[in-house]
Amino acid sequence: MSGHDAHPGQLRQPGDLIEGPNDSESADELLEALGYKAELVRTRSTWQVAFMSFVLASIPYGLATTLYYPLQGGGPVVVVWGWVLVSLIILCVAASLGEITSVYPTAGGVYYQTFMLAPSSFRRVAAYICGWCYVIGNITITLAVQFGTTLFFVACVNVFESEPGVGIWDAEVYQIFLTFVGVTLLCNAISIFGNKHLPLLDTFAVFWTFAGILAIMITILAVAKGGRRSGAFVFGDFEPTSGWPAGWSFCVGLLHAAYATSSTGMIISMCEEVQHPATQVPKAMVITIVINTIGGLFFLVPLMFVLPDLAETVALASGQPVPFIIKQAVGSSGAAIALLLPLMVLAILCGTACTTAASRCTWAFSRDGAIPGSKWWKQVHPKLDLPLNAMMLSLAIQLILGVIYFGSSAAFNAFSGIGVICLTLSYAAPIAVSMLERRAQVKEGKFYLGKLGWFCNWISIGWSLLAVPLFCMPAYIPVTALTVNYAPVVFVAFIAISGFWYYVWGRKNYRGPPTEHIGTGVVEHHQHQQPAYVPSSDNKKD
Repeated sequence: MSGHDAHPGQLRQPGDLIEGPNDSESADELLEALGYKAELVRTRSTWQVAFMSFVLASIPYGLATTLYYPLQGGGPVVVVWGWVLVSLIILCVAASLGEITSVYPTAGGVYYQTFMLAPSSFRRVAAYICGWCYVIGNITITLAVQFGTTLFFVACVNVFESEPGVGIWDAEVYQIFLTFVGVTLLCNAISIFGNKHLPLLDTFAVFWTFAGILAIMITILAVAKGGRRSGAFVFGDFEPTSGWPAGWSFCVGLLHAAYATSSTGMIISMCEEVQHPATQVPKAMVITIVINTIGGLFFLVPLMFVLPDLAETVALASGQPVPFIIKQAVGSSGAAIALLLPLMVLAILCGTACTTAASRCTWAFSRDGAIPGSKWWKQVHPKLDLPLNAMMLSLAIQLILGVIYFGSSAAFNAFSGIGVICLTLSYAAPIAVSMLERRAQVKEGKFYLGKLGWFCNWISIGWSLLAVPLFCMPAYIPVTALTVNYAPVVFVAFIAISGFWYYVWGRKNYRGPPTEHIGTGVVEHHQHQQPAYVPSSDNKKD
């Protein structure tokens, strides 16, 4: 039941005082003041939400599946320094979103935040556009993860060869698609039936990840059957083969790092399952970026030291260099698959985390009536304690879009590109409107960064302006029917659907979140534990 459907007395009325304790009850009371009735159980601690944020990015898996792009974009320089550059930019994005989330911690995430921060003259349309980008981004980045896992698994199997240079599985298009369906269904099943145990899985994933990184790093550097590259090569070699001019080729190669870090704001959708979301979620976002940056370097740098011939690696039919690099480094199929196993397990855990986050943001947007058929998607399953219908909607969209692979082997590029574009735009929306309002509201949060916040905001907006055109570009030229980037097509299609729905229904009926105006007293109470006056949650037309 959403805030719109709550019976009288379930939401606090004007003049009520909040006297909640320092536990999940106070978080639920703040949520009610923000306009919603608590429907999900708050089971995640600070470390558990940080671990889930870590698993959403799934370094090193997220870097393994897209390594082809920076290698083609320029080689080691783009791989290593591109990762560092994007990580620093995304750290600014995480800090900017953390400031805002500390004031408005709901599962609606950036969509709700945009509505509350924007001027009344355009808050509805701004929130509506942001919400659609957020939902589309969550669903398509989840799709990209599942499809990337599929292609990665095929490449891992093919470290075993029927003859030199020929893998044992020459996967047909339909076999790849069916494997993708299987991976997607598995991740959904784990998210549904293992919902109560997902924090334990996330905790396991962290230790599993670092054990895997250490095993890969030590083994490939110690064995190095093909020899070791020089430090000058690893940190300074730039050989663009994409066909683009050198500078633009470097930028296009940043899709690798942008894809791996695009999940930064997805964790906000878990705010209503976190015990102290106003402080836990912002800290988790920032800490995770720092950990991921370090973990990514421990994974990428050793790979560059044992990188085989660059042209041969880029020319791989699979488009998945990591299994090939590790196989060449250790010289044994058995040893290679043993080192790849941690990444394969992490791939499923990443897919599960993304599936969970995508279902929560779809559910949150639906409860405000912004998606066609909202009355179904906003329901929470009473026994499973999760938005099952919203998860099934996300699943259906992923499977339908997966059919694109039958028409283009570059479909994965489209899925990852559209995910990065939409999530980047959705993250930029609340940051931009907060800046328009001179960052007045974020001063009330516990994660307020002061003047540093302005710097982080500007970096975030600048990155958004670059990322949108950048990831609409094909990975390499000349472009053929098989290598065209479908990201702009899918993006325009989704925007057309959302625009049509707003025209036929939204402009007359969509009012945004149930609480349009929230006083600073609620937030101050949440931080300082002082009684606060709660304003009316009645909807008001702009």
